[in-house]
Formats: sequence, structure tokens, C-alpha cells
Amino acid sequence: MNHLSDNLPRFELASVQSDFPRIKIQSSEAAANFIRRFYTGDIDIFESSFVLLLNSQNLTIGYAKLSQGGIQGTVMDPRLVAHYAVKCLASAVIIAHNHPSGALKPSEADLTLTKKINSGLDLLDIKLLDHVIITSEGFYSLLDNGQL
Repeated sequence: MNHLSDNLPRFELASVQSDFPRIKIQSSEAAANFIRRFYTGDIDIFESSFVLLLNSQNLTIGYAKLSQGGIQGTVMDPRLVAHYAVKCLASAVIIAHNHPSGALKPSEADLTLTKKINSGLDLLDIKLLDHVIITSEGFYSLLDNGQL
């Protein structure tokens, strides 16, 4: 006899051992410093975006490179942010991208995208803690500047 449950895909959670550092992120500066290590000498060349994944205690549990673009832009797809957050069972995320020009001020597109990602994650009960713009000389936190 064929039961309905026999045809359903199986889903299992498994504990994964990793050497990924578990660091408690308590400030935008700590987030920027942690994320800066993901750039491998190309921070002043290509614009790239990342998502940092955190548990409920703001401990780092993973990250993903979302995109690498050109000199003046890259794509940060809100669906990919949500995908990685859900896949890792993250309670919170910090998104980040660099500005190869060295300009720290967010563009209107940066602000609009941040609001869109925040709204989408809110539906999933995942907190967007910050959006950090990184340059080789410094960083800019949308949260610290009242833009999140």
C-alpha cells in the first residue's frame, strides 16, 4: 500500500562541524572588521557583497559571498540573503558591500535595497542588524547613522 508520506521528500537537520570562527558581534566596528577578512586584496578593485549569518546570541555561524560586480556596482539579491539565512537557521544577518572608490556615503540604491531586504527578512522573523559599507580606509554603518 502506497502512503502519501512515502512520496514526500525527507528533510533532516544535521550538525556540521566547522572551523569557522564563532565571534560575538557587538558593534558595527566588530562587524566591519570581521567582514573585511572576506576581501582578498580586491577591496579597491571590484564591488562585492556579502551576508554575515548570526545565531540568536549574535555569534557568527557563517557567511556567503552574494555577488562580485564591477568597479561601480554589484547586485545584492534579497532572495539570496533570505536563502542563506534560512538555510543556516540564522536568527540575524548583517549585509555588507564595499565601495572601491573609497566613498563611504551610501547611495539611494543602497538605502532602498536595505529597506527591501529588511522588510523581507522581517516576514521570516530574521533580524537585519546592519548594512555596512566597507572601504580600504574605513566603514559606514547604516544602523549607526539612523538609516536602518
